[in-house]
Amino acid sequence: MRNPHNEPLSESFDDGSVRSAKSAPERRCVLTGRTEPRERLLRLAIGPEGQVLPDAHAKAPGRGAWIGVSREELEEAMAKGHLKGALARGFKGAPLSIPADLPDLAEAALRRAFADRLGIEWRSGNVLAGSDRIAEQARSGRVAWLAHASDAGEDGSKRLDQAWRVGSDAEGTGKTGVTLPLDRAALSVALGRENVVHLALTDRAAAGRVEAQLARLARFLTARTPGHDSPPVGDDPPREGQAV
Repeated sequence: MRNPHNEPLSESFDDGSVRSAKSAPERRCVLTGRTEPRERLLRLAIGPEGQVLPDAHAKAPGRGAWIGVSREELEEAMAKGHLKGALARGFKGAPLSIPADLPDLAEAALRRAFADRLGIEWRSGNVLAGSDRIAEQARSGRVAWLAHASDAGEDGSKRLDQAWRVGSDAEGTGKTGVTLPLDRAALSVALGRENVVHLALTDRAAAGRVEAQLARLARFLTARTPGHDSPPVGDDPPREGQAV
């Protein structure tokens, strides 16, 4: 589970590139045993003294492991000792210190990574803010992706959704913007401007980068559906020598 020699630690997957599913490096979740593109997973960095902390940008040096579960599943794995057991097997009994608030730390890290990506796209000129400006560009077919703050007003969101459908030749389809797991205060901080309630992306590649970060956060925040059988957590230990 050590980092392979041919994978520089400085090469974060959050580098602005958009990889195809075929070319994306894959990693294996230590809790479920599922192998997925690493952009969908959260890396846990293992410090020299065994500290286990989230590494949402996959940039921290040293050893690490990957997880691809919801917050609820992570809490369950910790409560049952599965996370500690999986890491202990992967690192051959090395001392480990897993903070009790790891789920909180993981959620905060994923939220921050998503906000960071929005900030990068804003500074690159790919983000539109302001209802009137978004509506104008949406009707002209120049909006690739539309989103609303979690506390956005229903009327304002519906107006922009309609403008987007018109510009996308999607009237009657029910196409709507995404309601983000961030409120207007968090979006305002991410973009460095006041009162950001709605935002849009004009570049499809930028939309892909933002959607990748959002999907990872949404997966972590999604509660398990009652009656849904999740893949076993903790029953499939990582393979020896797996890249991390």
